[in-house]
Amino acid sequence: MIAKPPPGRLAIRLGIHGDVQGVWYRSWARQQAAILGVAGWVRNRRDGTVEAQIEGPAEAVERMYLACHRGPPLARVARIERSDTEPEGLRDFEERPTA
Repeated sequence: MIAKPPPGRLAIRLGIHGDVQGVWYRSWARQQAAILGVAGWVRNRRDGTVEAQIEGPAEAVERMYLACHRGPPLARVARIERSDTEPEGLRDFEERPTA
C-alpha cells in the first residue's frame, strides 16, 4: 500500500520514453528540480528509458512533470508513464546510477 504524502505534498514516479538518453536529460532534470524546488532522483534504465522520482509541494511536482514532457533541447519525449508512489523523504534531487 502506498502511504499518502502529507497534505499539499505529492510523490510520483515517471517512466520517460523516447530519445532521452545521451541528451543530458538527467542533468537537465536536476537543474529543473532545483529551479522548481522539488526533491527526488533520476536515472537511466537499461531499456533506454529514464526513470524519475519527484516529490515535494504538489504544485511544484506538477510543474516538474509538465517540464519533463519537454526535457532538454536534444531530447524527444514520446510519452511518460506516471504513477503515484510512496514518498522517500528526500531533501535534494540527485542523479542515480543506471538500473
